Amino acid sequence: MKRLQRRQDFLSAARGQSWATRGSVVQARNRGDSEPPRIGFTATRRLGGAVVRNHIRRRLKEAVRTGLADELKPGYDYVFIGRSQTASRPFDQLKTDLRDAVRKIHSGRTSTYSRRKERRRPS
Repeated sequence: MKRLQRRQDFLSAARGQSWATRGSVVQARNRGDSEPPRIGFTATRRLGGAVVRNHIRRRLKEAVRTGLADELKPGYDYVFIGRSQTASRPFDQLKTDLRDAVRKIHSGRTSTYSRRKERRRPS
């Protein structure tokens, strides 16, 4: 599996499908090719300092490595976003959350949403 490294790739995945679980949020985008899947991990500053964010990302990376290798499809970009409960959630439940989220994304039962609001123009 390759890693997402450019901000543009993370933003493209954010415009795709997403599924939130108690332990994390998974975003995915179909690139439309047959290349291996690319994955990215992120945790916002709201979760805590660098030590906490790094801990959350390490847990996500290990959960994906050990529990999702067979679930990720070629031609997709995946972004795994840490939440506050990612650090304290039991590891087996975290892996189950991620697996369920990826399966729901591939089954088509996901939410796609836009954070952008229409700008009102003054009358």
